[in-house]
Amino acid sequence: MGRAEERRARQRGGHRAAPRSRSSEAPAGQTPQAPPAQQAQQAQQGRRAKSAKPAKPAKSWIRRLFTWKKILGTFLGFCLLCIGGFFVLYMLVDVPSGNPAAKRQSNVYKFSDGTILARDGKVNREIVDLTKVPRKVQLTFVAAENKSFYSDPGIDFRGTARGLINTLSGKGKQGGSTITQQYVKNFYLNQDQTVTRKLRELVISLKVERETSKDDILAGYINTSYYGRNAYGIQAAAQAYYRVDAQKLSVSQGAYLASLLQAPSQYDWAVASDTGKRLVKARWNYVLNNMVEEGWLTKAKRDAMTFPYPKAPKGAPGLEGQKGYLVELANHQLEKQLMESEGLNQSQAEAAVVDQGWTITLNIDRKKQDALEKAVKAELTSKLDAKKRKVDGNVQAGAVSVDPKTGKIVALYGGIDYYKHYISNATRPDFQPASTFKPLILAAALEDDAKTQDGKEITADTVYSGKSRRPVVDNGTKVGFAPPNEDDQNYGPITVQTAMNKSVNSVFAQMGVDVGMDNVMSTAKKLGMDTKGMQAVPAQTLGSMGASPLEMAGIYATFDNHGYKVTPSIVKSAEKKNRTVDIPNPIGGSVISRTAADTVTSVLTGVVNDGTASTSVAKNSLRDGQQVAGKTGTSDENRSAWFTGYTPDLVTSVGLFGEDKKTQNHVSLKGATGLPVPGLRVNGGGYPAKIWAAYTFGVTDKAKFDLNTTQGAAVEPTDIPSWTEKPSETPSQTPTSQSPTPSDTPTQSPTQPPTTQPPTQPPTTRPPTTTSPPATPTDGVTDDPLNPADQQ
Repeated sequence: MGRAEERRARQRGGHRAAPRSRSSEAPAGQTPQAPPAQQAQQAQQGRRAKSAKPAKPAKSWIRRLFTWKKILGTFLGFCLLCIGGFFVLYMLVDVPSGNPAAKRQSNVYKFSDGTILARDGKVNREIVDLTKVPRKVQLTFVAAENKSFYSDPGIDFRGTARGLINTLSGKGKQGGSTITQQYVKNFYLNQDQTVTRKLRELVISLKVERETSKDDILAGYINTSYYGRNAYGIQAAAQAYYRVDAQKLSVSQGAYLASLLQAPSQYDWAVASDTGKRLVKARWNYVLNNMVEEGWLTKAKRDAMTFPYPKAPKGAPGLEGQKGYLVELANHQLEKQLMESEGLNQSQAEAAVVDQGWTITLNIDRKKQDALEKAVKAELTSKLDAKKRKVDGNVQAGAVSVDPKTGKIVALYGGIDYYKHYISNATRPDFQPASTFKPLILAAALEDDAKTQDGKEITADTVYSGKSRRPVVDNGTKVGFAPPNEDDQNYGPITVQTAMNKSVNSVFAQMGVDVGMDNVMSTAKKLGMDTKGMQAVPAQTLGSMGASPLEMAGIYATFDNHGYKVTPSIVKSAEKKNRTVDIPNPIGGSVISRTAADTVTSVLTGVVNDGTASTSVAKNSLRDGQQVAGKTGTSDENRSAWFTGYTPDLVTSVGLFGEDKKTQNHVSLKGATGLPVPGLRVNGGGYPAKIWAAYTFGVTDKAKFDLNTTQGAAVEPTDIPSWTEKPSETPSQTPTSQSPTPSDTPTQSPTQPPTTQPPTQPPTTRPPTTTSPPATPTDGVTDDPLNPADQQ
């Protein structure tokens, strides 16, 4: 075997025997034997071959760089560096002297022209010793925020690390905190979401935990926290929410106050939305259940507890009249902006705004604000006398005025006085907008090129049946909804324009189904309505959801702004030392086409000139040539009355709401002021429209709409079809299961040649009577939105 063959044999893991010579061949039956020297050589080669390993491939540069030894060494070095850095940080950072009252600075609020509106900065705080707080009330805060408070080191390392990562990655929100960390943040630091602040919080918390008892930390926490209603500390909160001292709080009340700390304003029962109320109740149950779990409360006592509804709030000093409503909305908008831009949660945002030395300039125009307040007084509040009429004490008014070109809120009326009625009627979303919702249905129809049940395009001139209680149909099938018109009046076949002028429920109920309720609610959302939780059902066509004057002003401002979204804004600028908050532009992109928006405006001019607002607005002596569009609304059982209208340069929504003075329940407005006839229904075309006109015509100039449409009352009259409805039986009071008769179909072909009657001229109909009510009362209906007898 040659050397090359031996080398190859070794590489293959074996060897090949050398060729035998003939002379060395053994006799048959015997094993041939090699010479001794050759046998020794072969044995040595075999051992080498067996011990030989396959050649290893060359290592890549990545494997040479990242060896396990280097990775482990780097990790250990990084850990040592972190430990060393933290040690240095621990030695350098001292516990500062806490003085939260001294840190609180007044917020200054200004009108748009720079003049002072209000100063809000007197801190409502009274420090109480922990012994003055019942032990089980103390434990409600531990159960709510940090169940392991009495056994942990005062630091949630996992939560703090998560918070640091979120901050570094730009998410901003804190990962989690113990009571000790929250106390340090409230008393020694601030709400800034920075890595530096979080590291200082970590070090100071460790030192405070080492130097301070748990009881002192808990006392500091409940005495420095913000509870809403301008209340700092548990004593101020006990007075603000329950009118008692902290030592008289029950466990149930303590659990509610502990629940508030997560989101004070959102969880304040007096102003909370339905979602907020549901969340705070869930939080309250969570606190009490944790107490049972920890053995701090027996299950029997917990099961016997009921939710402790807080008392109505009172306004803070210095915010009398309308000031409190303006400041409240400005704070809310700034808090919302900080939440979006800096990732703060609700509680952190409130703490970062209230009494923090901000200079906040509002978009409120002093002259317009004064004019709006005077209009409400002249047209409504001066006529109310609760001593003569109990209902007068239940009347609440709210209004918001917006510049449609800029989105600025230039005037706002929140109620009679911030001290007397804490809830702002301008922003409350709990009353039905009623027929002021009808233009949104028309906008959806125009935007989607919707068609009637018989395939005809829906326009201002489309003819519908205006029969009261006419069953709504979808593809020939009744949907179980047949709303009555105001005073149960039948109109027969009428155009969409006339139906809008007269606010005919039966027409828009059918139109909503023709368009598709999903499309209607989608358009409402695009226009600015908060549709979360709303069902897309035919009853919504009558405005049976909740909405605020602020919300409706924004929607109508979008119509006025040719379909470009308007999100009303009260804050012009917000500054603090060297810090300025960027305020978003209230004007957004197009949400519906200009043609659709302008057509709605054109149709709404007919409501003013020839419809339900003609007396109070069109014929008002203060009107000086201003072109006006708008819509009235009167809700179920006359619990709310609206007029939302606009000129080319100003949009204002005015709402009157019936609210029981003691219980805050929704009640009827019927008979308020006693004028013109005692017991008469308060309609949107009455006091709301009068307030609107007295204000608007005093602050606007003559102007004309620039409309891109060929439809509606604002354009030159065109020929429209007339329609003769076939005789039919008197409509039943409730929907039947029978198929609709031909006279009940939504639209029909004209039976006569077109006439030259202009669309703004309504057909002659029987005027509604006010002395002889119909057999079926229009106001004596239930809260069921499927039976709204008075949604005008």
